[in-house]
Amino acid sequence: MKLLPGLFFAFIQAGALFAQPALKPQTDRLCANLEPKVITWRRDFHEHPELSNREFRTAEKVAAHLKSLGLEVRTGVAKTGVVGILKGGKPGPVIGLRADMDALPVVERGDLPFKSVAKSTYNGEEVGVMHACGHDTHVAIMMGVAEVLSQVKKDLAGTVVFLFQPAEEGPPENEEGGAPLMIKEGALDNPKIEALFGLHINSQTEVGQIKYRAGGIMAASDWFYITVHGKQSHGSQPWSGMDPIVVSAQIIEGLQTIVSRQVDLTDQPAVVTVGKIQSGVRANIIPETAELVGTIRTLDTAMQRKIHEKIVRTAEKIAESAGARAEVRIENKPPVTYHDPALMARMLPSCVKRRVKNVIERKPVTGAEDFGFFCPKVPSVYFFLGGMPKGKKPEEAAAHHTPDFYVDESGMLLGVKAFCYLVLDYLGK
Repeated sequence: MKLLPGLFFAFIQAGALFAQPALKPQTDRLCANLEPKVITWRRDFHEHPELSNREFRTAEKVAAHLKSLGLEVRTGVAKTGVVGILKGGKPGPVIGLRADMDALPVVERGDLPFKSVAKSTYNGEEVGVMHACGHDTHVAIMMGVAEVLSQVKKDLAGTVVFLFQPAEEGPPENEEGGAPLMIKEGALDNPKIEALFGLHINSQTEVGQIKYRAGGIMAASDWFYITVHGKQSHGSQPWSGMDPIVVSAQIIEGLQTIVSRQVDLTDQPAVVTVGKIQSGVRANIIPETAELVGTIRTLDTAMQRKIHEKIVRTAEKIAESAGARAEVRIENKPPVTYHDPALMARMLPSCVKRRVKNVIERKPVTGAEDFGFFCPKVPSVYFFLGGMPKGKKPEEAAAHHTPDFYVDESGMLLGVKAFCYLVLDYLGK
């Protein structure tokens, strides 16, 4: 396993396959010939998106494809997930590849011929549905990888497990789902995966580029809930009660000083955001309670603990100073998507001399990924794949999770090749 980061960079930065070299030309041909099919799959999934834990059609098509390739297939994993197992012709290690399948409650605004007009229900509300984060490309890429590798499986020394994961964006309220449920149901264990790879297409990274980072590449995402208990009174007589809305405003101001004044930002970036405040029923009634809901983004577990402690102290003490009371609950969601920096640093020097401009070390991302749940369970590598048209500026490209999100499909072939080379090189060693 200690060779993993070096192998990763070696195959990408050199564009060469050092293990099993005889398979490289054959794999290149198979990938190139498959590109139109991968694009067709992607367009189909884009036109028929499905929300988290509701990926029924997507899962059915994935399972049918894997079965047609002769893979062992398990369905209904973590509700709608699919696991495909490709056993090579020779004994060897077990490697995992992961693709997420779910779409988002977003109304598509573009004019693509395969534009989504789908609608569904999200937490009781009717919504539009769109692949506004590129998971449709991930599924299509992984299906292509499975097809390529199935054609060379007699020469593979090991096993490849394909994890088609539902609910990366989070399951609906009061449901389990995503990576935690896949782990709970044993998707990593039978057979036991010893190395796991994932990718994410990026609308603001140019086609042909791959971006990586040692250590934390995507942030932990924790949610906090603060309930401020005051005393209800008439709006014309605030002195006769205790206004939880005013106290909440003071807490919000205090929370913003945690990152800006109380932690060392030269270690790692962090974010504390209040995204929701709810209180009261009418203008002339000071309510009894107010609720704040927000998110915490961190890339380091020590800083994560420190910020959690400071949020609790800030809310409780500000409320206490006003004669109110604050209850704080923090809910851990995806942990840091993390790669061991010492391990990666040890392997990088052998690859720097083969470096090419299209493999770029990137800054950390304060967005979160539930791929992070896998990282403590199995050594993992996660990278970003370019999906922005060449010549476009990142600030001009629509961001993920927005109605105008767009992916240049010419970038998908590199994703297929990247996964294939990772597998061949890892199993070859």
